[in-house]
Amino acid sequence: MITPPAPAPILARLRTETRPYHDAVEQNEFNQALAAGTPSEAATARFLAKMYGFLAPYEAALLGHAAALGPAWEIPERLRAHLILEDLHATPGQLPLCPSMPPLATVPQLLGAMYVLEGSTLGGQVLARQLAKAGSDLHRYFIGYGERTGPRWKAFCQLLAQTTTDANENDIVQSAIHTFQHLAAWLARP
Repeated sequence: MITPPAPAPILARLRTETRPYHDAVEQNEFNQALAAGTPSEAATARFLAKMYGFLAPYEAALLGHAAALGPAWEIPERLRAHLILEDLHATPGQLPLCPSMPPLATVPQLLGAMYVLEGSTLGGQVLARQLAKAGSDLHRYFIGYGERTGPRWKAFCQLLAQTTTDANENDIVQSAIHTFQHLAAWLARP
C-alpha cells in the first residue's frame, strides 16, 4: 500500500492551529439550519449577504497584491464575491461591508486569509448540493469553481508551501486565525 505524502508543514500547522476558529465560524444560523436539514431562503440570503460583506474588501486587498503574488496564483480567477451578487440579484452598494476586517496589508496576511477563503470552496461544494436538494436557487456562490475546485485548492496549497518561509510562517498562521475570528464575529452580528 502506498502511503500518501504528508502535508506540507505550513498546511498541517494551519489545519491544527485554526481548527477551533474554523469550528466557531460554522456556528451560525445558516450552517445550523443546513445541518438540521431546514435551510430557509431567508437564512441563506442573510448568510450570502454577510459573506459578500467580508469577501468584497478581502478581494479588493487581494487584487491590490496580485502583481506581488504573480500569475501562478490566478488571483482574478479566485474572485467570487460577484457570484453572491448573482445569487441575490443585488448590486454592490445594496449589501453592507464588514467594518472590521483582519489586517490584509502584507502578502503573508493575505496568504493566511486565502487559506481560510480558498478552503471554504471545498465546503461550499457540499453546501451547494445540500441547498440544491432543499430546492434552493441560492447556490451559485457555493458552487464556486465547480469542477476546478479540487485542482485549484491543490494548486493553492502547493504555492503556499513554496512561498512559506521561517520568516513568514507565523504571520500566515496568525492571519488565518484572525480571518476566522473576524469572519465569525461578522457572521454573528445582527
